[in-house]
Amino acid sequence: MKKAVLIPDSFKGTMSSAQIISIMKERIEHYHPQCKIIAVPVADGGEGSVDSFLAALPGKKVSVRTKDSWMNDIDSFYGLLDDGTAVVEMAASAGLPQVGDRKDPSRTTTYGVGQLILDAARKGAKKLVIGLGGSSTNDAGCGAAAACGVTFYDKDGNSFIPVGGTLDKIERIDLSTMDESVKKLPVTAMCDIDNPFWGPTGAAAIFGPQKGADPEMVASLDGKMKYLASLIDSQLGVDVQAIPGSGAAGGMGGGMRAFFGARLQMGIDTVLETVGFSSLIADADIIFTGEGKIDTQSLRGKVVIGVARAAKKQNVPVVAVVGDIGDDIDAAYDEGVSGIFSINRVAVPYKEARTRAQSDMRLTMDNILRFMQIL
Repeated sequence: MKKAVLIPDSFKGTMSSAQIISIMKERIEHYHPQCKIIAVPVADGGEGSVDSFLAALPGKKVSVRTKDSWMNDIDSFYGLLDDGTAVVEMAASAGLPQVGDRKDPSRTTTYGVGQLILDAARKGAKKLVIGLGGSSTNDAGCGAAAACGVTFYDKDGNSFIPVGGTLDKIERIDLSTMDESVKKLPVTAMCDIDNPFWGPTGAAAIFGPQKGADPEMVASLDGKMKYLASLIDSQLGVDVQAIPGSGAAGGMGGGMRAFFGARLQMGIDTVLETVGFSSLIADADIIFTGEGKIDTQSLRGKVVIGVARAAKKQNVPVVAVVGDIGDDIDAAYDEGVSGIFSINRVAVPYKEARTRAQSDMRLTMDNILRFMQIL
């Protein structure tokens, strides 16, 4: 083996992508000390996405003073890659962990996320990748848009910064006031869900409770999201309800499309595009990937399948090392996966299995590489 590419997703709550890569790399180097190893930590759009991109590509972390979800001043950041791509994770300024016990999606804002975008644009970023994950908000990205200069007017003609509980107070949206540097910035939003803007599977109904909304607040927020969707459609000509993933991050998915002209893309596809994956694997002998569980949901195009589809175009074999293997995943092989291996070596509950995950990963990789020695 002369060249291997390692691009696993994290095993949620067990091992990070970087930890898995470290184990894979150590075992490969044991059997193939001369092997060139390319490591690509996977970012899913949530907390840690900036670090993942900076681990895979040259760049720097830029510190910025922004507002948090409650409009308090905090130290935040974004990543600026050497090719001019700015990477923003909205959790850095509007994250759920930041609010602690003070959860209230009717009042929290994405304003700080907009400040990160504005800073990157003004510093000459050529394009923006934003991760939609881990938010404490349900303002449909209105706060972020306001920070970038978009003006929201109420019925009396007064401008204001909408939050989840005041979306129905918006009478007019003026995009012409957006900062010019932001207007010309191509934006890709990382989004791995397909929830709509409003409705039974929309932003408020599905994600509102974890952000602190009780059933009464969920119903109220959903009604205001429906109102905003209608307003955006009539004034901006964007039917956010028809866009899969518009309900991501409290409607930030729809807001990014409506206010910033963003395209919503699966996280792994964004990673592959940003790192130039097709070039990285051009002369690779094998690709190792993985995720916590491969199942029918994975077939939508999550990490393993996204990697396999890209690799299949160049006939590079893909080995998926996973936690659990679900039923009915044979289609994964048609997508380009060459083999799927579970690290679960003994039948124990998850609580116990997670404590031995790193050693089991190491032993599983060792077994795979031992077997490859005889081929």
